[in-house]
Amino acid sequence: MRRRSLLLAAVPAGLVTLAGCGDDSSGKADTSSSPSSSAASSPSAPPKIVEGPLPAITAGTKFGEKPTVAKGNGSPSKDLAVKTVIAGGGRTVAENDYIQADYLGQIWDTAKVFDNSYDRKTPLVIRLAQGSIIDGWRYALQGKKTGSRVLMAVPPAWGYGTQGNAQAGIKGTDTLVFVVDIKNTFNAKSSARGKAVAQNDAALPKVGTNTDGKAPSIEVPKTKAPTALAATYVIEGDGAPVTADSTVLVQYKGVLWDSGKEFDSTYGRSDLASFSLQQVVKGWAQGLTGKKVGSRVLVVVPPKLGYGDNPPAGSGIQKDSTLVFSVDILAKM
Repeated sequence: MRRRSLLLAAVPAGLVTLAGCGDDSSGKADTSSSPSSSAASSPSAPPKIVEGPLPAITAGTKFGEKPTVAKGNGSPSKDLAVKTVIAGGGRTVAENDYIQADYLGQIWDTAKVFDNSYDRKTPLVIRLAQGSIIDGWRYALQGKKTGSRVLMAVPPAWGYGTQGNAQAGIKGTDTLVFVVDIKNTFNAKSSARGKAVAQNDAALPKVGTNTDGKAPSIEVPKTKAPTALAATYVIEGDGAPVTADSTVLVQYKGVLWDSGKEFDSTYGRSDLASFSLQQVVKGWAQGLTGKKVGSRVLVVVPPKLGYGDNPPAGSGIQKDSTLVFSVDILAKM
């Protein structure tokens, strides 16, 4: 069962499940025809992975370039055909990791492109887990390294099943061809990446700058909590700025200003969180907007921008509590 999050704005009924938190990361870049949508129930055993047949990539042959792929020749395999066209040298992708990838998908018989992220100029960030993505991707990409280009042919049993995906023009008999450029991978050990920023304001908490995937320390000063929102870089990344309507993938830790006691943490769950900034407490939305991907951000949330006098039941947060967060912005989704 999905863990309930403490990041949504408080409502009279208490906590509300955070859409996409932890085990669903389709995000804004997803569309109805992307590999995350309407995935079929997979057979009980993993697929047999074979080397072909696979159509040729005829143009856009470099990593990161939008490819052009020929029509399939003859009948496709009933097994999952996978080929590493370009072997990357980065981190290895494992099941349940989140991956950031550009991709193009087309139908074997016709070469009709039904979806691609290259034209959107927004890579897909999605979890490589059962129920989050079609199983063709889940099995084909495990063990691949970032920087790799993977070509695959996914038969219906490992794609959208006999029901197909009518909105995308995919029939239940269609084998799907994908080119996937794996740009990054994230898991419970992921951290911010960038340059540490001097923390010179004695009135604000000090946050650890370790990037080993472990929870950073948060030292709250023995002073009165600020009444205004504070959001400052601890580590400044070099990625794109987060916008007010972004969906983000994060590591975070939250403590109470008054006691320094931790009340919520992705590190404690050994799982990342993903959410839209339109779904979280105002302090998070305002504090993270404009901050760069790859950064660690200190966010101090006063009660009026947090839970006020209606904290989530069982959270350990008292009424009118000031909340202190360390947030690693791993990716925009």
